[in-house]
Amino acid sequence: MISVSFLTSKDIPKTLKKLNDTDAEFIHLDVMDGKYVNNKTLPFSEVKHIYEFTDKRLDVHLMVESPSKYIKNYASLNTEYISIHLNTKEDLLANLKLIKSYGIKAGIAINPDEEVSLLIPYLPYIDLILVMGVNPGMGGQKFISKTIDKLKELKVLRKEYPNFKFKVSVDGGVNDVVASKVINYTDIIVSGSYVLNSNDYQKQINSLRIKS
Repeated sequence: MISVSFLTSKDIPKTLKKLNDTDAEFIHLDVMDGKYVNNKTLPFSEVKHIYEFTDKRLDVHLMVESPSKYIKNYASLNTEYISIHLNTKEDLLANLKLIKSYGIKAGIAINPDEEVSLLIPYLPYIDLILVMGVNPGMGGQKFISKTIDKLKELKVLRKEYPNFKFKVSVDGGVNDVVASKVINYTDIIVSGSYVLNSNDYQKQINSLRIKS
């Protein structure tokens, strides 16, 4: 499945309308508070109007220090997943349970410098592992190649814990070349600049689905 981020868009309404005409499964919504990462994204008061431009399900990525302040709002949208980071200031397990209390699928995002083993205690509570292929905070970065090793580890982890049915997503620096290398280890591929910098969104999305 493909989830497209509009983080680097210069004209969000136009971008969302164009994405709505593609077969991408999700819109990837990056939420940044200027604290967990240096960048800051649109406030919820503006984001809540997203459905004037698209009816696609949202894949929400909270890059924020205090997720509990954001979960209720983003759960009120047409949201499939809400992912939070391991190293936030709040109780991770409490926030995962809070997400699920709204009937939303809960995810954990893991940064490039974090070990897969840190996820094991939370496997019973999550539906998604969002593997960052770049350091979070800015769009348009180059994919960190060692991310592939982490994805391979997660494939092993799924075999070791077959009772836990989590999906694996990769986010950051994903183009067609990267996608061909990670597609056998992922369920969802997140791409932003690679799609948005093209005149033909659907063509780019198609190329992300092709196996090497």
